[in-house]
Amino acid sequence: MRITCPHCGARDVQEFNYLGAADPKRPEGMAAPEAQMFEYVYLRDNPRGDHNELWYHAAGCRAWLIVTRNTLTHSISSVRTAKSTRGAAA
Repeated sequence: MRITCPHCGARDVQEFNYLGAADPKRPEGMAAPEAQMFEYVYLRDNPRGDHNELWYHAAGCRAWLIVTRNTLTHSISSVRTAKSTRGAAA
């Protein structure tokens, strides 16, 4: 599989580290109920089809990327920097 980094171009997947789903939202505040924190940390969906994932370009520009990948075909439909996504949400 090849991931097209916005900074470095198309690279082999071995240059990247996979973190997991990009969609989970951390519960608000330091005093979040234990059940909410347990769900946030341990319970994840296993979706079919397009899925947003966090990847770190460890052997390249060291940017965090959000990759939209189809979990059935492994085809990648988009790659964007996590920083640009965070700025758009604010």
